Amino acid sequence: MPDSGGPAPNPAERLAAFAAELRAGDVPAAVRERARHLILDALGVAAASSRQEFARVMLEGFRAAGGGGGSGVVAMGARLSLRDAAALNAALIHGLDFDDTHPGAVVHCTAVSLPAALALGEERDAPGAEILTAYIAAMECAARIGLAADYGFHRRGFHATGIAGHFSSALAAGRLMGLDAPALASAQGVCVSTAAASREFWSDGAWNKRLHPGWAAQAGITAAGLAGAGFKGCERPYDGRFGLFRMLMGEEADGVDYALLAGGLGERWELLESAVKPFPTCHYTHAIIDSAIALRRDHGLEPDDIARITVLVHEDLIAALMEPEALKRSPPEDYAARFSAPWAAACGLALGRLGLAELEPEALQDPRVLALAARAGCRPDPDSLFPRYFSAGVEVETRSGARFRHHEAVNRGAGDRALSNAEIVEKFHANAAPALGEARAGAMAAHVLDMEGLTGRELMEGLIPAAPGCGL
Repeated sequence: MPDSGGPAPNPAERLAAFAAELRAGDVPAAVRERARHLILDALGVAAASSRQEFARVMLEGFRAAGGGGGSGVVAMGARLSLRDAAALNAALIHGLDFDDTHPGAVVHCTAVSLPAALALGEERDAPGAEILTAYIAAMECAARIGLAADYGFHRRGFHATGIAGHFSSALAAGRLMGLDAPALASAQGVCVSTAAASREFWSDGAWNKRLHPGWAAQAGITAAGLAGAGFKGCERPYDGRFGLFRMLMGEEADGVDYALLAGGLGERWELLESAVKPFPTCHYTHAIIDSAIALRRDHGLEPDDIARITVLVHEDLIAALMEPEALKRSPPEDYAARFSAPWAAACGLALGRLGLAELEPEALQDPRVLALAARAGCRPDPDSLFPRYFSAGVEVETRSGARFRHHEAVNRGAGDRALSNAEIVEKFHANAAPALGEARAGAMAAHVLDMEGLTGRELMEGLIPAAPGCGL
């Protein structure tokens, strides 16, 4: 593909060549093993999501809009058209905000890399090793787009996952369609016209964020199909005069290091940096929760002892976690609670835990948690390592005047505090078994971890079954 005058070399061409040429044998065994466990984690979250109201609503909505089809929906015993199935699977993975996040990129990479790979892998009955390789290539793309933005998308009100996912989904789908490097580059050129995702959901707890990876999957698959048929996408989707970063970041794009988009491909595996979540909430809240739990444990604090709570987070995150204050102090439903600093700190201090059970409707009305959330505020954290890690801390002042502080520089699940593969398996079973039953959950886990020995249709057949009598 000819160069249109942008900075050389063209990042889209380099990402396309990487995705087209990568072979399973090129990927270190440890990376492939971690990739299978990240997929397992995502599918465990999808199983837990399958019993949620939003999953039922989305399934009904897709059926009403497009009817049925032959592509499988994870843990719901349903089939939809290929693109709708990919969109719903993406929403199931991301819908509880319990899926992996690359800290430096601030992108939920599996949610925007796996659904397209699963859908095309099933449709083409591709070898499992090829599906895994397509997923790995897409993960590297998604992370690098977020790293290059350096939180710039978020500062402008965009959700980076819903942006990067158009491109990563196109590469995963296009590779499994057999596209060559020029066609994969053109597919990325199509995606620059579709990639956008608003963070307005933070204002009212709306469900939009759940759909962002799904729109990305649909757009990426469409872009790959068009490019494969000969459709010409623009040549410099990232670094062109009106490329992705300049379009969405304005003058801030002048500081983008475009070399990050393709730097170290095949040598540095960003997939290994994707952090698996120990809590089903926004990753920004994880160090808050752990800090609150530590204060409760170490100082024997009871809710009635606490006069004031101060949450310490990076200044760029305060608006996201504290505004509007009424919503954040008393979340009316689970999605608002997942993005609330006062509620996260209060839950950790009052209960010493935060899991899916604490996000059920009745649990959100716990008077102990709500009373503490009403006493919580935020201020900038001078020790934050964000966005490399989601650092945070909690300070507590008791009614007797005592002051206590706990700070987490590296959030649990990231960096040298990453969850082990064994811990990921435990998390999978904790999420999947209540939704599917122990036997089905165990079968799904074995299926995923052995995916390189299966075909795409064999793999999906083990992922679709829902719990008996679930009525979906």
